Amino acid sequence: MDLRLLRAFVTLARCGSFGSAAAELATSQPALTKQIQQLERRLASTLFDRGRHGARLTAAGELLLPDALDVLARVEGFERRAAQIALGVEGSLTVGFGMSGIELAPRAVALFRSRYPQVQVTLGDLSSAVQYERLLAGSLQVGLVRLPAPPGLKHLRLQKDRLSLAVPVGQAVPAGLAAWLDGRPLVRLLPERGPGLTAQLTALYAELGCRPLILQEAADLQTVLALVAAGVGPAVVPATSASIASAAVRFIPFPGEAATWWTGAAWNPAFPSPLVSHFLTAASQVADRA
Repeated sequence: MDLRLLRAFVTLARCGSFGSAAAELATSQPALTKQIQQLERRLASTLFDRGRHGARLTAAGELLLPDALDVLARVEGFERRAAQIALGVEGSLTVGFGMSGIELAPRAVALFRSRYPQVQVTLGDLSSAVQYERLLAGSLQVGLVRLPAPPGLKHLRLQKDRLSLAVPVGQAVPAGLAAWLDGRPLVRLLPERGPGLTAQLTALYAELGCRPLILQEAADLQTVLALVAAGVGPAVVPATSASIASAAVRFIPFPGEAATWWTGAAWNPAFPSPLVSHFLTAASQVADRA
């Protein structure tokens, strides 16, 4: 169905005369007459009685007018929604985060949702390695990850993180952390849950020349910190994890380049979306306020 013909039908029914309807549609009366005749042939029904009185709807026209109005309203609603989606005001966004985004992700998502309440945000707790796999596959739109990103992805630096020793408040720790850590049993995250963190710890211990022991492993960082707070043992964790730790845990940062890394947002330019751009803006602003 040609929507132009439906608009001609609806406009003529409202105006009641070919002259007024043609002027509103910015066309000529003969052209409007042809459009109405074309529609009547298509529908096999006469829609208007023409005369000195103008153009009045026939019984068929009266019955079909509500349907025509409904079709045009639906089309206009579709066009409005498509425009909203194109502008990134409506739609859905999948965001990943792991330890690298544990402090940043909630605040970035909260700011984004306050600006775009009609966008459905799905947030997944994933390691940086898994996020990179899904970003490359197109099943994840934005990842808050440990940098650098692999080839094929773009990234934005947001925050510099640093390894810190987490101990119960009140526990004395000497200035020589390397000697204190050497041979000491530690609580740690399961390596498969945080391969990036595990590699960072290996580099740090190599730089310090120490070899801590493994006391207990946990599947998530919250449990690691809970074990530290309970006095089970110390742990070496990202400094940003302080945001999820209880007041019973204190953090002692490690010096040196081996203890630091950048975290940021990564995305796949092969799957462009205005929602990704909007989220990057929110995440960048949250990081700047930190």
